[in-house]
Amino acid sequence: MASWWTGWNPIKFFPPYRGPYAVGTVDVEIPAADLPSPCDAPDDSQPTIAFRIFYPCQRPPNAEVDRPVRWIPQPQRATISSFAKFIGCNQKVAGALSYVPQQLYWIKLPAHRNAKLLDAPTSNGRWPVTVFSHGLAGSRNAYSQICGDLASNGMIVIALDHRDGSSPIQYVRATATSEAHIVPPVRIPHEPVTDAVYAARDKQLRIRCWEMAMAYEALVKIDRGHNIENLDSNTSRLRRERMEVLWQFADKMDIHRPGKVTWAGHSFGAATTVQLLKSIFYYKDRTESDGWALITPRPDAAIIQQIVPESTTLLLDMWCLPLKSPAQRFLWDRPLPSYAVGGPNGANILSVLSEAFQNWHDNLNTSGNKVSPDRGSTNGEAKRTPGPHMFYVGMSQHFNQSDFGILFPWIALRLTKAEEPERILELNTRAMVQVIREGGIEV
Repeated sequence: MASWWTGWNPIKFFPPYRGPYAVGTVDVEIPAADLPSPCDAPDDSQPTIAFRIFYPCQRPPNAEVDRPVRWIPQPQRATISSFAKFIGCNQKVAGALSYVPQQLYWIKLPAHRNAKLLDAPTSNGRWPVTVFSHGLAGSRNAYSQICGDLASNGMIVIALDHRDGSSPIQYVRATATSEAHIVPPVRIPHEPVTDAVYAARDKQLRIRCWEMAMAYEALVKIDRGHNIENLDSNTSRLRRERMEVLWQFADKMDIHRPGKVTWAGHSFGAATTVQLLKSIFYYKDRTESDGWALITPRPDAAIIQQIVPESTTLLLDMWCLPLKSPAQRFLWDRPLPSYAVGGPNGANILSVLSEAFQNWHDNLNTSGNKVSPDRGSTNGEAKRTPGPHMFYVGMSQHFNQSDFGILFPWIALRLTKAEEPERILELNTRAMVQVIREGGIEV
């Protein structure tokens, strides 16, 4: 019976990560009050910052009996129910579904909980770092294959949880000054695109950019060996062990040298990445007449020194509507930092599209303009830079850039004709690693 069910099961499990290193993981949630805020906290921002760290690790000697890292976080049934409601199911159907797909509860990542960080073989003894922003309906768990694959190739990857209402559900733990609570999804229509829709997306972008900047501040404190309170009880059964896991990252992350952190995202997360880089890089050029900024960093914010033209930028299936907001005209009119005078001229930018987004011409044209802007003209012909790297993968859909294509290949093939989900993610990872290497980062 078990073998029969496995053959017909529409839900698969994660394949092993393909890089040479085993992958460890630790979940982190830090009170925002414990971090130096790089800018004013946006309206409706949450009192904690949460992310998962993927990193190269020593394979534990008892890996077979490790407490597994589950794809669906606790409480699992409530999470499944929330996702069902997010995609349009009513309360009763969502509640029923939370009891039915028991196979989902057992999906685990091919990663080791709280494992020991490996010593970096790089010239400075530090691991390169990538910060990843998720898309709509995503979370820190929804891109485990790409983030884990990057880590297995020799880097530390920070997978953020955005608490802007773009996830089906987000749990926020209690702090000394706030109670535990849930952030529900925010319903914002895709069509028609009105001023109210743009304003709602602007609000989400402010929260997202602030969270990414705050996560960077958290990394700075962790790398400097400061005592960090980790509220995430899933990290370990022992508070002391949770603290020791974070202590091992001290002096191990290459996050202080300008331009050495890689910034990445999928869909809304790719748009978030673009707006974060522009907001930080061009903040000195703004005037009051330019309108309301997404975020305005303080002059002493650590992230100002990090984001420079050489900052590697990885964009997966960028959703461009949030970039078009009339309130963000200042950012719209400016290219990515890579195109600043003396910069790499796009050579450190990667844009990977699904075939579905390649065929969405309005989004494609906008994405091409933002990723590879015209650099003037010669004899009436557009002059383009040597970069960036822009690809699409045939027979792929938007969700193929996340875990959903790998975990639900049968459903994806029947409903959308998306094929070879493992190969699609492998191609994405190879392209990402190569662009990072070409950016002068040791991977």
